[in-house]
Amino acid sequence: FSKVQLLTATAMKGKEPKPSTFQIWKLAARPHTLTASVAPVFVGYALTLRLIRQNPVLCGGDDTSCNNHGDALLPMTIQFAAFAGLIQISTNLHNDYADFVKGADTDKRVGQARATQKGWLTPYETCRGCVVCLMVSLFIGMQYLIPTNGQCLDSGAGSRSADPIMVFIVLSSLFNAVAYTGGPFPLGYIGLGNISIGYSGLGDLFVFLYFGIVATVSVPYLYVTKTACVSPLDDTTKLMQLLQYPFLCSIPIGFLATNIIVVNNLRDRHTDIHAGKRTMAVRFGATFAKMEYLLFVVGSYAFCVYFWLSENEYVRWTTLLPLLSFPMSIPQLKAVAFGGKDGQMLNDHVGGAAKLQLVYCILMTCGCLIADTR
Repeated sequence: FSKVQLLTATAMKGKEPKPSTFQIWKLAARPHTLTASVAPVFVGYALTLRLIRQNPVLCGGDDTSCNNHGDALLPMTIQFAAFAGLIQISTNLHNDYADFVKGADTDKRVGQARATQKGWLTPYETCRGCVVCLMVSLFIGMQYLIPTNGQCLDSGAGSRSADPIMVFIVLSSLFNAVAYTGGPFPLGYIGLGNISIGYSGLGDLFVFLYFGIVATVSVPYLYVTKTACVSPLDDTTKLMQLLQYPFLCSIPIGFLATNIIVVNNLRDRHTDIHAGKRTMAVRFGATFAKMEYLLFVVGSYAFCVYFWLSENEYVRWTTLLPLLSFPMSIPQLKAVAFGGKDGQMLNDHVGGAAKLQLVYCILMTCGCLIADTR
């Protein structure tokens, strides 16, 4: 028996009654987690609509052209949301496989059940599902996200058929999906089997960057470069000016997205130690993780006040709308940052952190949509 076969055989012994195939794959894919990656994309959509209203020159300056640009924005948003969602499902499936074969998911697991750990899917089946999702996300990236708009090439606004920034985002997202947990497949085939973002303690940074900044800023970036034809390499200064506000808005979203994994790692730190998983909660302890959670919650709401107080002609009272979600954060703060809950008792608060981010994103989206409307 290989190590994987031995682990699979062990998981099959005394296993619980097997759910339906649909329920098993739903458990492995964890679709309930998709709000963390998809909600920021729609914040980006609302930020882009606001960007168009504030900079009508981007769409030609007349109402008809701007309306046409707005109509083209929704399909672009859906494409990127599909890409982001598939990347997250790929990450979840690979994590289900890799945590099992690396010994992090055992019968002592305190979090929600995992399909591979329960013996309901073999490691091969979980990997195969991951590969299918990665291939579909790669297709979306190659077909819709990476190519430069032909009209921009014809107008001389760009000379490259592929956007180098989107090439990096697409390829790094694919890599991160399997590098987050690591493991023998597929990185082991190229000598990178020991690489793991999550096991090395970089998971918090990864979530902040990709579930916060990339997920939020990508739709405004795609609009500015593909529809408004601002070259990412030739008009860098203009591009940075246009994306400054979306970037700032992505920071609190990244804070709240990171808190999902902060609670997750706080809950799992005891079993993670035995598996060699050196998360931030393992490296620096429970107190650090609790303070990290508190800092990110307070920081996300402090950003709302900062936006409102900043002397920006485009800032309106609607910037404060996300503050309406603050009452939701109080029971989470009491339980995670100030309470004595640990282990399985934190399961509900992983979901609580995700719900807080979702509501925050919805309120920020609403604020952007109604700002500057007449």
